[in-house]
Amino acid sequence: MAPEMEPLFLAWSYFRRRKFQLCAALCTQMLEKSPYDQEPGPELLVSQAAWILKARALTEMVYIDEIDVDQEGIAEMILDENAIAQVPRPGTSLKLPGTNQTGGPSPAIRPITQAGRPITGFLRPSTQSGRPGTMEQAIRTPRTAYTARPVTSSSGRFVRLGTASMLTSPDGPFIHLSRLNLTKYAQKPKLAKALFEYIFHHENDVKTALDLAALSTEHSQYKDWWWKVQIGKCYYRLGMYREAEKQFKSALKQQEMVDTFLYLAKVYTSLDQPVTALNLFKQGLEKFPGEVTLLCGIARIYEEMNNISSASEYYKEVLKQDNTHMEAIACIGSNHFYSDQPEVALRFYRRLLQMGVYNCQLFNNLGLCCFYAQQYDMTLTSFERALSLAENEEEAADVWYNLGHIAVARALLQTASSLAPHMYEPHFNFATISDKIGDLQRSYVAARKSEAAFPDHVDTQHLIKQLKQHFAML
Repeated sequence: MAPEMEPLFLAWSYFRRRKFQLCAALCTQMLEKSPYDQEPGPELLVSQAAWILKARALTEMVYIDEIDVDQEGIAEMILDENAIAQVPRPGTSLKLPGTNQTGGPSPAIRPITQAGRPITGFLRPSTQSGRPGTMEQAIRTPRTAYTARPVTSSSGRFVRLGTASMLTSPDGPFIHLSRLNLTKYAQKPKLAKALFEYIFHHENDVKTALDLAALSTEHSQYKDWWWKVQIGKCYYRLGMYREAEKQFKSALKQQEMVDTFLYLAKVYTSLDQPVTALNLFKQGLEKFPGEVTLLCGIARIYEEMNNISSASEYYKEVLKQDNTHMEAIACIGSNHFYSDQPEVALRFYRRLLQMGVYNCQLFNNLGLCCFYAQQYDMTLTSFERALSLAENEEEAADVWYNLGHIAVARALLQTASSLAPHMYEPHFNFATISDKIGDLQRSYVAARKSEAAFPDHVDTQHLIKQLKQHFAML
C-alpha cells in the first residue's frame, strides 16, 4: 500500500497547479482537525500555514489584476471633481478627442467610438468607454451600445465581482471580518499580507483592507513599500486619486517596481494628465529598459490622444521585446490597414491566427484585408467564418456592414443598420445607394439617421444638401 502524501504538502501542490478549489477544501479539512486558535506548538504552525494557504487559494479564485481593469461609468464621468482645467491645452487631455491630429486619421476614414476616438485594433478596458461632456450626452448614450459604458459605475461593478466570493464559501464566510482584531494581525506581516489580499479581492471590503494596511504600515515604521502600494490601491478604488498618488510616490522612493509605475500612471490617467503619465512611463523605462508593460502603456496613451503614428512606433518597440504580444500585433495591423497598406496588415492578422486567436473580429479583419489586397478567393470565406463566430448583434452588424460595403448590396446594409442603429456607416452607404437608384425618400431618411449618429460627417451633409435641392425642384 502506497504511503499517503502529507496533507499540507498536497494542498500546496494543488495551489501550485492552480487547482484552488481542491486546495481550499483540503485546507478546510486540516483546519477542522487542528483549529487555528490552539496552544503554541508545531500543530499551530501547520494550522497557520493551512489558514494562509486557504486564504490565498480563495483570493486567487476571484483575483483580477488591478492594473488593467478600469472601466468608467456615469458616476465617474459626470461627478468627477478632479478636473484640472475646464479648457485644457490641445494635446494635454484625454477628454477632448481629436486635439492632437499630428498622426491620427480623420474619423471619416477610420471608424470611431461613441467617445469620439478612433477604434483601436485591440479591445481592452477603458479604451472603448465614453467620456461624455454633459449629463444629457451621457444619458442619451444607448444602453445597448457595446462601445461605451456610461450606464453603471465601476463601484457597482466591483460589488458584482465581490458576489462571486459567495460561490467559494457555501457554508458561510471563511473569515468574519467584523470579528477581526486588525491590530493583532498587523503585527504579523506574513499573516497580514495574505489577509489583506483576501479582504481586498475576495470580500471586496476596501474600507477594512485600508484599515489593515494602515496599521501594518505603522507597525513597519513606514519602511515597507508593499504596504504603501496597497494603501494606494485602496485610495484609488475609493476615488481618492491625490491620496493614492502620494502613497505610490512614497513607495517608489523606497523601492522602484514596475507595478508601482503602472499604478501611478493609472492615477494620472484618471486625473486626465496624459503628459504626466507619459513622462512617468519614460522615467520607468530608464530604470527598466525594454519593459513591455511600460512601452505598451505609452502606446495606449498615444492611441487615446489620437497620435496613431507615435503609438505604432512604441507598439513596434513592444514587438522587439515580445514578438507574441497580441495587442501590439493587432494595433499595428489596424494602423497599416487604415494607412492603405492592406497587404502588410494581412501579415499581422495572419500572425494572430497562427497564434491561436479564433474569433469574429479577427476573421472580419482578415476578410477586409483580403478584399483590399485583391485576394478575392479568401474574402467571402473569411466573412462567412466571422458570421458563424459572431456572439452578439454588434459583431454581426460589423460583418454585415462590411459585406454590404463590398457587395454594394442594399439589403445587407439595411440589415446592418437595423442591428446597430447607432452606427453612421451603414446609414450613409444605404442613403448613397438609394440615391443612385432614384429612391430619394429612403435616401433622405437614411442620411438623416447617419447625421444623427455622426453630425460632423462631411459626405453626409453634402448628400442631405443635394437631396434637399432635388426635393425643391419637384
